[in-house]
Amino acid sequence: MPVRIVETSPFSDQRPGTSGLRKKVKVFQAPHYLENFVQSIFDSLEGFAGQTLILGGDGRYHNREALQIILRIAAANGFGRIITGRDGLLSTPAVSCLIRKHRAFGGIVLSASHNAAGPEEDFGIKYNIDNGGPAPEKLTNAIYQRSTQIDRYLTIDHADVDLDHTGICRVGNLEIEIVDPVADYADLMETLFDFDRIKDLFADGQFSMCFDAMSAVTGPYAREILEQRLGAPAGTVIRGEPLPDFGGGHPDPNLIHARELVAMMNGTAPPKFAAASDGDGDRNMVLGPNFYINPGDSLAVLAANAHLVPGYATGLSGVARSMPTSAAVDRVADHLAIPCYETPTGWKFFGNLLDAGRITLCGEESFGTGSNHAREKDGLWAVLFWLNLLAARMQSAEEIVRQHWGKFGRNFFTRHDYEGLDAANAEAMLSRLRNELAALPGQRMGSETVKTADDFSYTDPVEGSISTNQGIRIGFESGDRIVYRLSGTGTEGATLRVYMERYEPHAGAHDQSSQTALAKLIANANEIAGISAHTGRSRPDVIT
Repeated sequence: MPVRIVETSPFSDQRPGTSGLRKKVKVFQAPHYLENFVQSIFDSLEGFAGQTLILGGDGRYHNREALQIILRIAAANGFGRIITGRDGLLSTPAVSCLIRKHRAFGGIVLSASHNAAGPEEDFGIKYNIDNGGPAPEKLTNAIYQRSTQIDRYLTIDHADVDLDHTGICRVGNLEIEIVDPVADYADLMETLFDFDRIKDLFADGQFSMCFDAMSAVTGPYAREILEQRLGAPAGTVIRGEPLPDFGGGHPDPNLIHARELVAMMNGTAPPKFAAASDGDGDRNMVLGPNFYINPGDSLAVLAANAHLVPGYATGLSGVARSMPTSAAVDRVADHLAIPCYETPTGWKFFGNLLDAGRITLCGEESFGTGSNHAREKDGLWAVLFWLNLLAARMQSAEEIVRQHWGKFGRNFFTRHDYEGLDAANAEAMLSRLRNELAALPGQRMGSETVKTADDFSYTDPVEGSISTNQGIRIGFESGDRIVYRLSGTGTEGATLRVYMERYEPHAGAHDQSSQTALAKLIANANEIAGISAHTGRSRPDVIT
Protein backbone atom coordinates (compact mmCIF):
# COMPACT_ATOMS: atom_id res chain seq x y z
CA MET A 1 0.00 0.00 0.00
CA PRO A 2 1.69 3.25 -1.13
CA VAL A 3 2.76 5.90 1.40
CA ARG A 4 1.28 9.32 0.75
CA ILE A 5 3.33 12.42 1.58
CA VAL A 6 1.16 15.33 2.71
CA GLU A 7 2.61 18.84 2.62
CA THR A 8 1.93 20.87 5.75
CA SER A 9 2.99 23.94 7.71
CA PRO A 10 3.99 24.20 11.39
CA PHE A 11 1.67 25.27 14.19
CA SER A 12 3.21 27.53 16.81
CA ASP A 13 1.41 26.07 19.85
CA GLN A 14 2.49 22.43 20.02
CA ARG A 15 4.83 22.57 23.02
CA PRO A 16 3.90 19.67 25.35
CA GLY A 17 3.15 20.48 28.99
CA THR A 18 3.82 18.29 32.02
CA SER A 19 1.39 15.67 30.62
CA GLY A 20 1.65 16.03 26.86
CA LEU A 21 -0.17 18.34 24.45
CA ARG A 22 -3.62 19.46 25.59
CA LYS A 23 -5.93 21.73 23.64
CA LYS A 24 -9.60 22.16 22.91
CA VAL A 25 -11.11 19.47 20.67
CA LYS A 26 -11.68 22.00 17.89
CA VAL A 27 -7.94 22.76 17.84
CA PHE A 28 -7.13 19.09 17.29
CA GLN A 29 -9.82 18.86 14.62
CA ALA A 30 -8.16 21.56 12.52
CA PRO A 31 -6.65 20.17 9.30
CA HIS A 32 -3.15 18.73 9.84
CA TYR A 33 -3.00 19.67 13.56
CA LEU A 34 -3.00 16.17 15.07
CA GLU A 35 -1.14 14.77 12.06
CA ASN A 36 1.66 17.30 12.50
CA PHE A 37 2.15 16.46 16.15
CA VAL A 38 2.10 12.69 15.62
CA GLN A 39 4.61 12.97 12.78
CA SER A 40 6.75 15.21 15.01
CA ILE A 41 6.78 12.43 17.61
CA PHE A 42 7.87 9.83 15.06
CA ASP A 43 10.45 12.17 13.51
CA SER A 44 12.01 12.58 16.98
CA LEU A 45 12.41 8.82 17.51
CA GLU A 46 14.99 6.41 16.16
CA GLY A 47 14.94 2.68 15.53
CA PHE A 48 11.19 2.04 15.59
CA ALA A 49 10.91 0.35 12.19
CA GLY A 50 9.04 -2.92 12.64
CA GLN A 51 8.59 -2.29 16.37
CA THR A 52 5.46 -2.48 18.59
CA LEU A 53 3.53 0.59 19.69
CA ILE A 54 0.75 0.62 22.34
CA LEU A 55 -2.11 2.97 21.49
CA GLY A 56 -5.25 3.85 23.40
CA GLY A 57 -7.22 6.54 25.15
CA ASP A 58 -9.80 7.39 27.76
CA GLY A 59 -12.77 7.36 25.36
CA ARG A 60 -13.37 11.09 25.39
CA TYR A 61 -14.83 12.92 22.39
CA HIS A 62 -12.56 12.67 19.29
CA ASN A 63 -10.77 9.59 20.67
CA ARG A 64 -11.94 7.22 17.92
CA GLU A 65 -11.26 9.64 15.07
CA ALA A 66 -7.78 10.40 16.41
CA LEU A 67 -6.98 6.68 16.73
CA GLN A 68 -7.75 6.08 13.06
CA ILE A 69 -5.51 8.96 12.00
CA ILE A 70 -2.65 7.68 14.15
CA LEU A 71 -3.00 4.13 12.84
CA ARG A 72 -2.56 5.35 9.26
CA ILE A 73 0.42 7.56 10.13
CA ALA A 74 2.08 4.75 12.13
CA ALA A 75 1.64 2.37 9.20
CA ALA A 76 3.16 4.89 6.80
CA ASN A 77 6.14 5.47 9.10
CA GLY A 78 7.02 1.79 9.37
CA PHE A 79 5.86 0.53 12.74
CA GLY A 80 5.35 -3.22 12.63
CA ARG A 81 2.63 -3.73 15.20
CA ILE A 82 0.13 -1.73 17.24
CA ILE A 83 -1.77 -3.04 20.25
CA THR A 84 -4.89 -1.10 21.17
CA GLY A 85 -7.89 -1.69 23.39
CA ARG A 86 -11.35 -2.66 22.21
CA ASP A 87 -13.32 0.51 21.36
CA GLY A 88 -9.96 2.30 21.47
CA LEU A 89 -10.06 2.29 25.27
CA LEU A 90 -7.01 1.97 27.50
CA SER A 91 -6.51 3.67 30.83
CA THR A 92 -3.20 5.50 31.19
CA PRO A 93 -1.82 2.98 33.73
CA ALA A 94 -2.99 0.14 31.47
CA VAL A 95 -0.97 1.62 28.59
CA SER A 96 2.09 1.66 30.84
CA CYS A 97 1.49 -1.94 31.91
CA LEU A 98 1.07 -3.11 28.29
CA ILE A 99 4.25 -1.36 27.17
CA ARG A 100 6.15 -3.17 29.90
CA LYS A 101 4.48 -6.57 29.37
CA HIS A 102 5.04 -6.59 25.59
CA ARG A 103 8.40 -4.80 25.75
CA ALA A 104 7.01 -2.33 23.28
CA PHE A 105 9.00 0.46 21.72
CA GLY A 106 6.63 2.98 23.32
CA GLY A 107 3.04 4.11 23.43
CA ILE A 108 0.69 6.95 22.61
CA VAL A 109 -1.98 7.93 25.15
CA LEU A 110 -4.99 9.95 24.01
CA SER A 111 -6.30 11.78 27.03
CA ALA A 112 -6.60 15.13 28.75
CA SER A 113 -6.74 13.28 32.07
CA HIS A 114 -9.02 15.03 34.57
CA ASN A 115 -10.09 17.79 32.15
CA ALA A 116 -13.68 17.94 30.90
CA ALA A 117 -14.63 16.21 27.62
CA GLY A 118 -17.02 16.89 24.76
CA PRO A 119 -17.13 18.79 21.45
CA GLU A 120 -16.38 22.11 23.18
CA GLU A 121 -13.99 20.71 25.77
CA ASP A 122 -10.50 19.21 25.92
CA PHE A 123 -8.42 16.60 24.14
CA GLY A 124 -4.83 15.52 24.64
CA ILE A 125 -2.01 13.32 23.41
CA LYS A 126 1.29 12.24 24.93
CA TYR A 127 4.07 9.81 24.12
CA ASN A 128 5.35 7.20 26.58
CA ILE A 129 8.77 5.61 26.21
CA ASP A 130 9.81 1.97 26.46
CA ASN A 131 9.82 1.87 30.27
CA GLY A 132 6.08 2.67 30.17
CA GLY A 133 6.48 6.20 31.50
CA PRO A 134 5.95 9.67 30.04
CA ALA A 135 8.60 10.97 27.67
CA PRO A 136 11.41 12.86 29.45
CA GLU A 137 11.94 16.56 28.86
CA LYS A 138 14.76 15.94 26.39
CA LEU A 139 12.35 14.07 24.11
CA THR A 140 9.37 16.40 24.56
CA ASN A 141 11.64 19.33 23.74
CA ALA A 142 12.79 17.53 20.58
CA ILE A 143 9.16 16.87 19.60
CA TYR A 144 8.32 20.52 20.05
CA GLN A 145 11.33 21.67 18.04
CA ARG A 146 10.36 19.33 15.22
CA SER A 147 6.78 20.63 15.31
CA THR A 148 8.08 24.16 14.63
CA GLN A 149 9.83 23.02 11.44
CA ILE A 150 7.64 20.24 10.04
CA ASP A 151 6.73 20.53 6.37
CA ARG A 152 5.25 17.09 5.64
CA TYR A 153 3.71 14.05 7.25
CA LEU A 154 3.30 10.48 6.03
CA THR A 155 0.03 8.57 5.82
CA ILE A 156 -1.70 5.89 3.77
CA ASP A 157 -5.17 5.74 2.32
CA HIS A 158 -7.06 3.03 4.19
CA ALA A 159 -10.58 2.56 5.51
CA ASP A 160 -11.19 2.91 9.24
CA VAL A 161 -10.33 -0.13 11.33
CA ASP A 162 -13.12 -1.90 13.25
CA LEU A 163 -12.20 -1.23 16.87
CA ASP A 164 -15.35 -2.76 18.35
CA HIS A 165 -14.14 -6.36 18.41
CA THR A 166 -10.97 -8.05 19.62
CA GLY A 167 -8.78 -9.66 17.01
CA ILE A 168 -6.03 -8.95 14.49
CA CYS A 169 -6.18 -6.94 11.27
CA ARG A 170 -3.76 -5.09 9.03
CA VAL A 171 -3.29 -1.60 7.67
CA GLY A 172 -0.70 -1.93 4.95
CA ASN A 173 2.26 -3.71 6.54
CA LEU A 174 1.12 -2.75 10.05
CA GLU A 175 -0.42 -5.50 12.20
CA ILE A 176 -3.08 -4.19 14.57
CA GLU A 177 -4.09 -6.30 17.58
CA ILE A 178 -7.27 -5.22 19.34
CA VAL A 179 -7.31 -6.59 22.88
CA ASP A 180 -9.58 -6.66 25.90
CA PRO A 181 -8.51 -3.37 27.54
CA VAL A 182 -8.97 -4.69 31.08
CA ALA A 183 -7.68 -8.28 31.21
CA ASP A 184 -3.90 -7.78 31.35
CA TYR A 185 -4.18 -4.96 33.86
CA ALA A 186 -6.55 -6.92 36.11
CA ASP A 187 -4.26 -9.96 35.98
CA LEU A 188 -1.35 -7.78 37.12
CA MET A 189 -3.36 -6.45 40.06
CA GLU A 190 -3.99 -10.03 41.20
CA THR A 191 -0.22 -10.55 41.50
CA LEU A 192 0.18 -7.49 43.76
CA PHE A 193 -2.75 -7.71 46.18
CA ASP A 194 -4.34 -10.38 48.36
CA PHE A 195 -7.54 -10.84 46.38
CA ASP A 196 -8.70 -13.72 48.60
CA ARG A 197 -8.49 -11.53 51.69
CA ILE A 198 -10.31 -8.67 49.99
CA LYS A 199 -13.00 -11.12 48.84
CA ASP A 200 -13.53 -12.08 52.48
CA LEU A 201 -13.97 -8.40 53.32
CA PHE A 202 -16.92 -8.21 50.93
CA ALA A 203 -18.22 -11.70 51.71
CA ASP A 204 -19.12 -11.04 55.36
CA GLY A 205 -21.86 -8.63 54.31
CA GLN A 206 -20.76 -5.99 56.83
CA PHE A 207 -18.47 -4.09 54.48
CA SER A 208 -19.73 -1.87 51.68
CA MET A 209 -18.08 0.58 49.33
CA CYS A 210 -18.82 2.88 46.43
CA PHE A 211 -16.48 3.49 43.51
CA ASP A 212 -17.29 6.49 41.32
CA ALA A 213 -15.78 6.02 37.85
CA MET A 214 -17.10 9.47 36.85
CA SER A 215 -18.37 8.13 33.47
CA ALA A 216 -14.76 7.73 32.39
CA VAL A 217 -12.35 4.98 31.42
CA THR A 218 -11.91 3.33 34.83
CA GLY A 219 -15.51 2.03 34.87
CA PRO A 220 -14.84 -1.24 32.98
CA TYR A 221 -11.68 -1.85 35.04
CA ALA A 222 -13.46 -1.28 38.36
CA ARG A 223 -16.44 -3.43 37.42
CA GLU A 224 -14.24 -6.35 36.35
CA ILE A 225 -11.97 -6.19 39.39
CA LEU A 226 -14.30 -5.05 42.18
CA GLU A 227 -17.59 -6.62 41.16
CA GLN A 228 -16.43 -9.69 39.23
CA ARG A 229 -13.09 -10.79 40.65
CA LEU A 230 -13.53 -9.53 44.23
CA GLY A 231 -17.24 -10.16 44.61
CA ALA A 232 -18.40 -6.67 45.51
CA PRO A 233 -22.18 -6.33 45.02
CA ALA A 234 -23.43 -5.18 41.62
CA GLY A 235 -23.85 -1.43 41.74
CA THR A 236 -20.70 -0.89 43.83
CA VAL A 237 -19.30 0.90 40.78
CA ILE A 238 -21.37 3.95 39.86
CA ARG A 239 -21.14 5.96 36.63
CA GLY A 240 -19.19 3.02 35.24
CA GLU A 241 -19.97 3.44 31.54
CA PRO A 242 -17.33 5.52 29.70
CA LEU A 243 -19.05 8.37 27.85
CA PRO A 244 -17.53 10.71 25.23
CA ASP A 245 -18.44 13.73 27.36
CA PHE A 246 -17.98 11.97 30.72
CA GLY A 247 -21.66 12.57 31.37
CA GLY A 248 -21.13 16.32 31.29
CA GLY A 249 -19.10 16.20 34.49
CA HIS A 250 -15.56 17.18 35.32
CA PRO A 251 -13.71 13.87 35.87
CA ASP A 252 -11.38 15.13 38.58
CA PRO A 253 -11.57 13.06 41.79
CA ASN A 254 -11.47 15.82 44.37
CA LEU A 255 -13.84 17.32 46.93
CA ILE A 256 -15.29 19.78 44.41
CA HIS A 257 -15.78 17.72 41.25
CA ALA A 258 -16.75 14.47 43.01
CA ARG A 259 -19.28 16.34 45.12
CA GLU A 260 -22.02 13.69 44.80
CA LEU A 261 -19.73 11.02 46.24
CA VAL A 262 -18.58 13.37 48.98
CA ALA A 263 -22.19 14.18 49.86
CA MET A 264 -22.99 10.45 50.05
CA MET A 265 -20.09 9.83 52.41
CA ASN A 266 -21.09 12.79 54.59
CA GLY A 267 -24.75 11.75 54.63
CA THR A 268 -26.72 9.27 56.69
CA ALA A 269 -25.75 5.57 56.54
CA PRO A 270 -22.84 5.97 54.09
CA PRO A 271 -20.80 3.02 52.81
CA LYS A 272 -17.76 1.96 54.85
CA PHE A 273 -15.38 3.16 52.14
CA ALA A 274 -15.51 5.14 48.91
CA ALA A 275 -13.20 6.08 46.07
CA ALA A 276 -13.20 7.90 42.76
CA SER A 277 -10.93 7.96 39.74
CA ASP A 278 -10.42 10.45 36.94
CA GLY A 279 -10.83 10.61 33.17
CA ASP A 280 -7.91 8.37 32.21
CA GLY A 281 -7.70 6.33 35.41
CA ASP A 282 -4.43 7.57 36.86
CA ARG A 283 -5.76 9.59 39.83
CA ASN A 284 -7.68 8.61 42.92
CA MET A 285 -9.52 9.99 45.91
CA VAL A 286 -10.32 7.79 48.90
CA LEU A 287 -12.87 8.54 51.62
CA GLY A 288 -14.22 7.06 54.81
CA PRO A 289 -17.60 7.98 56.30
CA ASN A 290 -17.36 11.72 57.04
CA PHE A 291 -13.60 11.44 56.58
CA TYR A 292 -11.50 12.76 53.70
CA ILE A 293 -8.01 11.30 53.20
CA ASN A 294 -5.51 13.79 51.83
CA PRO A 295 -3.35 12.38 48.99
CA GLY A 296 -0.19 13.09 51.00
CA ASP A 297 -1.57 11.19 53.97
CA SER A 298 -2.66 8.39 51.64
CA LEU A 299 0.88 7.96 50.25
CA ALA A 300 2.32 8.00 53.77
CA VAL A 301 -0.17 5.40 55.05
CA LEU A 302 0.49 3.11 52.09
CA ALA A 303 4.24 3.32 52.67
CA ALA A 304 3.91 2.68 56.40
CA ASN A 305 1.71 -0.39 55.82
CA ALA A 306 3.24 -1.81 52.64
CA HIS A 307 4.48 -4.88 54.49
CA LEU A 308 0.84 -6.02 54.75
CA VAL A 309 0.45 -6.21 50.96
CA PRO A 310 1.87 -9.25 49.09
CA GLY A 311 3.44 -7.29 46.24
CA TYR A 312 5.39 -5.09 48.67
CA ALA A 313 5.88 -7.39 51.66
CA THR A 314 9.65 -7.71 51.13
CA GLY A 315 10.11 -4.01 51.85
CA LEU A 316 10.46 -0.70 50.05
CA SER A 317 13.70 0.41 48.43
CA GLY A 318 12.68 4.04 48.83
CA VAL A 319 9.86 6.52 48.28
CA ALA A 320 9.45 9.76 46.36
CA ARG A 321 7.04 12.67 46.24
CA SER A 322 6.74 15.79 44.14
CA MET A 323 8.03 18.93 45.81
CA PRO A 324 4.60 20.53 46.49
CA THR A 325 3.27 17.30 48.04
CA SER A 326 2.88 16.98 51.80
CA ALA A 327 6.03 15.81 53.58
CA ALA A 328 4.06 13.20 55.53
CA VAL A 329 5.77 10.36 53.67
CA ASP A 330 9.19 11.79 54.60
CA ARG A 331 8.55 10.87 58.23
CA VAL A 332 7.65 7.32 57.25
CA ALA A 333 10.84 7.03 55.21
CA ASP A 334 12.88 8.21 58.21
CA HIS A 335 11.17 5.59 60.38
CA LEU A 336 11.84 2.84 57.83
CA ALA A 337 15.39 4.07 57.22
CA ILE A 338 14.87 4.27 53.45
CA PRO A 339 15.57 7.14 51.02
CA CYS A 340 12.92 9.76 50.26
CA TYR A 341 13.31 11.81 47.08
CA GLU A 342 11.74 15.18 46.34
CA THR A 343 11.11 15.75 42.62
CA PRO A 344 9.44 18.38 40.43
CA THR A 345 5.75 17.95 39.58
CA GLY A 346 5.23 15.51 36.69
CA TRP A 347 5.25 11.73 36.82
CA LYS A 348 8.12 11.51 34.35
CA PHE A 349 10.50 12.60 37.12
CA PHE A 350 9.81 9.39 39.04
CA GLY A 351 10.74 7.21 36.05
CA ASN A 352 14.52 7.21 36.46
CA LEU A 353 14.22 6.55 40.21
CA LEU A 354 11.90 3.60 39.56
CA ASP A 355 14.04 2.19 36.76
CA ALA A 356 17.15 2.43 38.93
CA GLY A 357 15.41 0.58 41.77
CA ARG A 358 15.84 3.52 44.12
CA ILE A 359 12.14 3.78 44.97
CA THR A 360 9.13 1.47 45.20
CA LEU A 361 6.28 3.91 45.95
CA CYS A 362 5.73 7.48 44.79
CA GLY A 363 3.01 10.09 44.73
CA GLU A 364 1.84 13.62 44.04
CA GLU A 365 -0.57 15.88 45.87
CA SER A 366 -2.78 16.05 42.76
CA PHE A 367 -4.38 12.72 43.71
CA GLY A 368 -1.75 10.56 42.04
CA THR A 369 -0.11 7.52 43.64
CA GLY A 370 1.85 4.67 42.10
CA SER A 371 4.60 2.09 42.42
CA ASN A 372 7.20 0.15 40.48
CA HIS A 373 4.49 -2.02 38.86
CA ALA A 374 4.07 0.70 36.19
CA ARG A 375 5.55 4.03 35.19
CA GLU A 376 2.35 6.03 35.53
CA LYS A 377 0.29 6.92 38.56
CA ASP A 378 -2.54 4.46 38.99
CA GLY A 379 -5.89 5.31 40.57
CA LEU A 380 -7.45 1.85 40.81
CA TRP A 381 -4.18 0.37 42.07
CA ALA A 382 -4.27 2.83 44.99
CA VAL A 383 -7.88 1.88 45.79
CA LEU A 384 -6.95 -1.82 45.81
CA PHE A 385 -4.00 -1.05 48.08
CA TRP A 386 -6.41 0.60 50.52
CA LEU A 387 -8.83 -2.33 50.33
CA ASN A 388 -5.96 -4.70 51.09
CA LEU A 389 -5.08 -2.62 54.17
CA LEU A 390 -8.69 -2.51 55.33
CA ALA A 391 -8.90 -6.30 55.00
CA ALA A 392 -5.55 -6.94 56.68
CA ARG A 393 -5.99 -4.55 59.60
CA MET A 394 -9.75 -4.97 60.03
CA GLN A 395 -10.07 -1.30 60.86
CA SER A 396 -11.84 1.58 59.18
CA ALA A 397 -9.96 3.98 56.94
CA GLU A 398 -10.38 6.71 59.55
CA GLU A 399 -8.97 4.50 62.32
CA ILE A 400 -5.95 3.65 60.18
CA VAL A 401 -5.24 7.31 59.37
CA ARG A 402 -5.75 8.54 62.94
CA GLN A 403 -3.41 5.88 64.29
CA HIS A 404 -0.90 6.97 61.67
CA TRP A 405 -1.18 10.58 62.84
CA GLY A 406 -0.78 9.45 66.42
CA LYS A 407 2.51 7.78 65.55
CA PHE A 408 3.98 10.19 62.99
CA GLY A 409 2.13 13.47 63.59
CA ARG A 410 -0.16 15.22 61.12
CA ASN A 411 0.86 17.35 58.16
CA PHE A 412 -1.99 19.81 57.61
CA PHE A 413 -2.03 20.49 53.89
CA THR A 414 -4.19 22.31 51.35
CA ARG A 415 -4.00 23.39 47.72
CA HIS A 416 -5.78 26.48 46.40
CA ASP A 417 -6.32 26.68 42.63
CA TYR A 418 -7.01 29.93 40.79
CA GLU A 419 -8.18 28.82 37.35
CA GLY A 420 -8.52 30.60 34.01
CA LEU A 421 -6.19 33.46 34.89
CA ASP A 422 -4.71 35.73 32.28
CA ALA A 423 -1.46 33.92 31.53
CA ALA A 424 0.63 37.07 31.18
CA ASN A 425 -0.62 38.50 34.47
CA ALA A 426 -0.05 35.23 36.30
CA GLU A 427 3.48 34.90 34.98
CA ALA A 428 4.21 38.54 35.82
CA MET A 429 3.05 37.96 39.40
CA LEU A 430 5.40 35.02 39.85
CA SER A 431 8.26 36.81 38.09
CA ARG A 432 7.89 39.69 40.54
CA LEU A 433 7.91 37.22 43.43
CA ARG A 434 11.04 35.52 42.08
CA ASN A 435 12.81 38.88 41.99
CA GLU A 436 11.95 39.43 45.66
CA LEU A 437 13.02 36.02 46.96
CA ALA A 438 16.45 37.10 48.12
CA ALA A 439 14.94 39.81 50.35
CA LEU A 440 12.29 37.63 52.02
CA PRO A 441 14.36 35.67 54.60
CA GLY A 442 14.15 37.42 57.95
CA GLN A 443 10.90 39.24 57.16
CA ARG A 444 8.04 38.97 59.64
CA MET A 445 4.60 37.84 58.46
CA GLY A 446 2.27 38.19 61.42
CA SER A 447 3.63 35.76 64.01
CA GLU A 448 5.84 34.04 61.43
CA THR A 449 9.37 34.76 60.23
CA VAL A 450 10.51 33.76 56.76
CA LYS A 451 13.51 31.41 56.94
CA THR A 452 14.06 30.40 53.30
CA ALA A 453 12.84 31.49 49.87
CA ASP A 454 13.86 29.94 46.55
CA ASP A 455 12.74 28.61 43.17
CA PHE A 456 13.01 24.83 43.31
CA SER A 457 15.68 23.25 41.11
CA TYR A 458 16.11 19.48 40.72
CA THR A 459 19.17 17.50 39.71
CA ASP A 460 18.20 13.98 38.66
CA PRO A 461 20.29 11.66 40.86
CA VAL A 462 20.38 8.97 38.17
CA GLU A 463 21.22 10.82 34.94
CA GLY A 464 22.33 14.22 36.28
CA SER A 465 19.88 16.32 34.23
CA ILE A 466 18.82 19.63 35.82
CA SER A 467 15.29 21.06 35.89
CA THR A 468 14.94 24.66 37.05
CA ASN A 469 12.05 27.00 37.92
CA GLN A 470 9.93 24.16 39.30
CA GLY A 471 8.03 26.14 41.93
CA ILE A 472 8.59 29.02 44.34
CA ARG A 473 9.08 27.87 47.93
CA ILE A 474 8.69 30.00 51.05
CA GLY A 475 9.76 28.36 54.33
CA PHE A 476 9.17 29.75 57.82
CA GLU A 477 11.07 29.38 61.08
CA SER A 478 8.14 27.33 62.42
CA GLY A 479 8.56 24.75 59.67
CA ASP A 480 5.44 25.92 57.81
CA ARG A 481 5.78 26.38 54.07
CA ILE A 482 4.08 27.86 51.02
CA VAL A 483 4.63 26.81 47.39
CA TYR A 484 3.50 28.68 44.26
CA ARG A 485 3.50 27.26 40.76
CA LEU A 486 1.62 27.52 37.48
CA SER A 487 0.02 24.27 36.35
CA GLY A 488 0.83 22.77 32.96
CA THR A 489 -2.35 20.66 32.62
CA GLY A 490 -4.92 23.24 31.52
CA THR A 491 -5.94 24.26 28.01
CA GLU A 492 -7.05 27.87 28.55
CA GLY A 493 -5.37 30.70 30.41
CA ALA A 494 -3.26 29.83 33.42
CA THR A 495 -3.95 27.99 36.67
CA LEU A 496 -2.10 29.24 39.73
CA ARG A 497 -1.69 26.58 42.40
CA VAL A 498 -0.77 27.59 45.91
CA TYR A 499 0.16 24.92 48.46
CA MET A 500 0.22 25.45 52.24
CA GLU A 501 1.54 22.98 54.82
CA ARG A 502 2.08 22.86 58.57
CA TYR A 503 3.28 19.95 60.70
CA GLU A 504 1.48 19.26 63.97
CA PRO A 505 3.02 16.60 66.24
CA HIS A 506 0.45 16.86 69.06
CA ALA A 507 -2.52 14.49 68.78
CA GLY A 508 -4.76 16.90 70.66
CA ALA A 509 -4.60 19.34 67.75
CA HIS A 510 -5.28 16.83 64.97
CA ASP A 511 -9.08 17.17 64.88
CA GLN A 512 -9.29 20.66 63.39
CA SER A 513 -9.87 21.09 59.66
CA SER A 514 -6.99 21.88 57.33
CA GLN A 515 -8.49 25.26 56.40
CA THR A 516 -8.73 26.22 60.08
CA ALA A 517 -5.27 24.95 60.95
CA LEU A 518 -3.76 26.78 57.97
CA ALA A 519 -5.78 30.01 58.13
CA LYS A 520 -2.83 32.25 59.02
CA LEU A 521 -0.61 30.61 56.44
CA ILE A 522 -3.29 31.06 53.77
CA ALA A 523 -3.44 34.77 54.58
CA ASN A 524 0.36 34.99 54.39
CA ALA A 525 0.34 33.26 51.00
CA ASN A 526 -2.03 35.87 49.60
CA GLU A 527 -0.04 38.75 51.09
CA ILE A 528 3.39 37.57 49.93
CA ALA A 529 2.36 37.06 46.30
CA GLY A 530 -0.34 39.73 46.13
CA ILE A 531 -2.76 37.19 44.67
CA SER A 532 -5.92 39.26 45.07
CA ALA A 533 -4.30 42.39 43.71
CA HIS A 534 -2.82 40.68 40.66
CA THR A 535 -5.67 38.34 39.77
CA GLY A 536 -8.73 40.20 41.00
CA ARG A 537 -9.83 36.99 42.73
CA SER A 538 -11.01 37.11 46.33
CA ARG A 539 -10.96 33.32 46.73
CA PRO A 540 -9.70 30.26 44.85
CA ASP A 541 -11.85 28.32 42.40
CA VAL A 542 -10.94 24.92 43.88
CA ILE A 543 -9.76 24.03 47.38
CA THR A 544 -8.41 20.55 48.10
